[in-house]
Amino acid sequence: MHSIRRYLRFVRPYAKQIFLTILIGIIKFSIPLLIPLIIKYIIDDLLPSPLSPGEKLRQLLLLMGLALLIFTVVRAPVEYYRQYFAQWVASRILYDIRNQLFAHLQRLSMRYFNNHKVGEVISRVINDVEQTKSFIDTGLMNVWLDLITIFLTLGIMVYMDLSLTIASILIFPLYGFSVKFFYKRLRQLTRDRSAALAQLQGHLHERVNGISVIRSFALEEEEQKQFTKQNVHFWQKALAHTKWNAYTFSVVNSITDISPLLVIGYAGYQVINGNLSVGTMVAFYAYLERLYTPLRRLVNASTTLTQSVASMDRMFEFMDEQYDIVDRPNAGELPINPATGRIRGEIRYENVFFRYQEDGPNVLKDINLTIQPGQTVAIVGMSGGGKSSLISLLPRFWDVAEGRITIDGVDIRDVKQQNLRSHIGLVLQDNILFSESARANILMGNPDASEAEMIAAAKAANAHDFISELPEGYDTELGERGVKLSGGQKQRIAIARVFLRNPGILILDEATSALDLESEHLIQEALAKLTKDRTTIIVAHRLSTITHADQIVVMKEGQIVEMGTHEELLEQQGAYYTLWNVQDFGPAVEQPTP
Repeated sequence: MHSIRRYLRFVRPYAKQIFLTILIGIIKFSIPLLIPLIIKYIIDDLLPSPLSPGEKLRQLLLLMGLALLIFTVVRAPVEYYRQYFAQWVASRILYDIRNQLFAHLQRLSMRYFNNHKVGEVISRVINDVEQTKSFIDTGLMNVWLDLITIFLTLGIMVYMDLSLTIASILIFPLYGFSVKFFYKRLRQLTRDRSAALAQLQGHLHERVNGISVIRSFALEEEEQKQFTKQNVHFWQKALAHTKWNAYTFSVVNSITDISPLLVIGYAGYQVINGNLSVGTMVAFYAYLERLYTPLRRLVNASTTLTQSVASMDRMFEFMDEQYDIVDRPNAGELPINPATGRIRGEIRYENVFFRYQEDGPNVLKDINLTIQPGQTVAIVGMSGGGKSSLISLLPRFWDVAEGRITIDGVDIRDVKQQNLRSHIGLVLQDNILFSESARANILMGNPDASEAEMIAAAKAANAHDFISELPEGYDTELGERGVKLSGGQKQRIAIARVFLRNPGILILDEATSALDLESEHLIQEALAKLTKDRTTIIVAHRLSTITHADQIVVMKEGQIVEMGTHEELLEQQGAYYTLWNVQDFGPAVEQPTP
């Protein structure tokens, strides 16, 4: 019930539209209730009447003409508008929910995405939300219409014959028992099925993204086995859900079939004894169908609503995920330097400790580092030394465990996340491009930029020429993750994106690794323009690319072990000197004699 109450918050803004839809639905379902009355009138009143055959025929035609008018002129538009408004309301509510879920998703921490598969997240936002649609059109509309239809039908039946009505509803308590017995377990089975589907989607999403690895290692048969294992798991959960659903319908429908037998037997007895007219018996049987058809729909709705509530549970479980990174109540913005239109860019790490899990080991230990405005600082060290962790703290992808980081003297936790990140540009080794056009990808740096500004950014990044040669120029779709471009071309579009942002701080994380010489030359040329007069942090494994840095920071096991210029660190003959020689940039090392 808690999930339903929360869901109704999304429904309330459309209460008027739902009420209007129900009113139209009442008209729609009331019209067919006239048919048994027409039958009763013809059998009991018109046919036995002393009127002439011609007069009887005239009255029959008049009655049929009036009925036809109601069923065409009135019922057809009523049916249209009921369907239209019902679907409009349901689709609009799902639109609002998905919007809120996506906004929530964007605020979740990196820790959440590290611990959950992408396919599972997508399943929550798409499948689970879609499953809740039946709560709107079934639970909020059809159930009420079916209940109203039942009460209207019962009212007419009571008016016609009270004792027959009582016989008709004798089995109602059995419905209540069956619903209570079956649907409690059905809800859990539905949740299990949804979880298994999300797990299957997560596995499939990973394998589609890694199809090149599967093919390069000839793992098709092994991966088929793994997928079959996941598929069987989902199939078993779906089968358990289906079996219990089948039990439910078999019992409930059997109960439904008993009632007509009771009514036919009792009504026949009454007709034989002269206590009931044939027309009333026929009309009553017709109303019995009008009574049990919506009742069957209510039973079906119980199944549907159980599935919807289970999906609501999963949806709100996702919505309740806590944010690790939040703005403080008094968070402000970084001060802008009027001369440059950017922040100054002074960065200080003060006694910083960091760990990925609250009870996990520290991956950064007592980091103290000052980067002056406009300086270029390189972070080097062996893999696992903490380089990526160090730079990921600056845009607050994670928060420090102890100590603090300041930009221009302001603790970054006192700055709004959006404002903080707007002043930081990142160029990574594997930049993410979206499947949209080159134009759209570059404009992500500044969606409000003009065409001229966008082209200027592309030219500065040495990207304009190759973009102009694409089939549709800047409007060419790049494919998922920029699959239609080479590695160097993707990097240049990513750099153009940062040029357009014009940040005060620049982070380059292995930005030129794994590129051919021509691409590297073009990118180095673009980066030279980009880093000018900006505070720049470079994370690099290839030491030859950072010898120009104002300061080189050497990290090992989460600590800073050395700092200085390239020449100073070589003279010290410490950790940096060892790394330099390992990469064979220094004097040749004598090889052992075989």
